[in-house]
Amino acid sequence: MTKFRKLNRPTGHRMSMLRTMVSQLVKHERIETTVAKAKEVRRLADNMVQLGKEGTLCAARRAAAFVRGDDVLHKIFTELAYRYKGRAGGYTRLLRTRIRVGDAAPMAYIEYVFCLIISLSCTEALTCHLFAY
Repeated sequence: MTKFRKLNRPTGHRMSMLRTMVSQLVKHERIETTVAKAKEVRRLADNMVQLGKEGTLCAARRAAAFVRGDDVLHKIFTELAYRYKGRAGGYTRLLRTRIRVGDAAPMAYIEYVFCLIISLSCTEALTCHLFAY
């Protein structure tokens, strides 16, 4: 991997924290954290989606070595890989929210971008739209 932000933590603590945050992001699809941590989580979360899209045994082992929990791993390789199969990057979004009261740290939501795959013709889309209400 390339250079990371150190986040004022030793390497073991930092990597453990980022692994947990990526796993929670996959599980809940939106978490609130500081902006600096969110920027680091974004890099790793996008990498996990890339591994899920790859879908090989090697990719599954690499993802399993990083994320925590079999349910998270299953979600990466089924739901997220299918959702972003037509998208070439940019799977997460960072939304700045507030300034934290205790230490004035800038906070942000990091979430997965919702992506619709539309392969309908104009008449089918119009029919689906009319019956949706």
